[in-house]
Amino acid sequence: MPHGPAEVGVGPWTGPWPTGSHYDPDLLQHGDRRNVVDRYRYWTMDAIVADLDTRRHDFHVAIENWQHDFNIGTIVRTANAFLAAEVHIVGNRRWNRRGAMVTDRYQHLRHHADVADLATYLHGLDEPVSLLGIDNLPGSAHLETMEVPRRVCFLFGQEGPGLSEDARARVDGTFSIAQFGSTRSINASAAAAIAMHTWVVEHADLGGEVWRG
Repeated sequence: MPHGPAEVGVGPWTGPWPTGSHYDPDLLQHGDRRNVVDRYRYWTMDAIVADLDTRRHDFHVAIENWQHDFNIGTIVRTANAFLAAEVHIVGNRRWNRRGAMVTDRYQHLRHHADVADLATYLHGLDEPVSLLGIDNLPGSAHLETMEVPRRVCFLFGQEGPGLSEDARARVDGTFSIAQFGSTRSINASAAAAIAMHTWVVEHADLGGEVWRG
């Protein structure tokens, strides 16, 4: 690599091993080359998930998966970076995980047969979650000026057609992202990242420990 270390992660632990059930003996012995922040070096996967669960945010992300959209993996990776409560896959259960770069192991994933099932699940939680879709529809709120709910699920449709007709009928509202160029729409995974970061700017505790890797 022209910049930065030649390898990701760290090698075998040198010196006396640290104590604690969150450490993975195999990683201590052979090194930890996973795509995780330094805080979690040598931790077991279960320990990392348990720690993340103490800090997860109140937003969810959902993606319609009718045509095996390749954006799903990238959206899952971004949801992990911004620490979403859950990621929901609507439609086909199988999806291409390559873009997630293994982050799906640390992110809670839930499958729904259709949008009706997703809406029922979100609205039935002890603290109900609003379901907002992204689509350039008449009456859509502007993401840049709207008040993003703290407990919300962002629903994204397939690349190209956008939200399905069923999704448009069942969401609690829709929003759009301001565009100024000639293209009709932006990439679904880019739109998802913008929506999640908007939530972070409005609701996340940025005065605490924000990890940068």
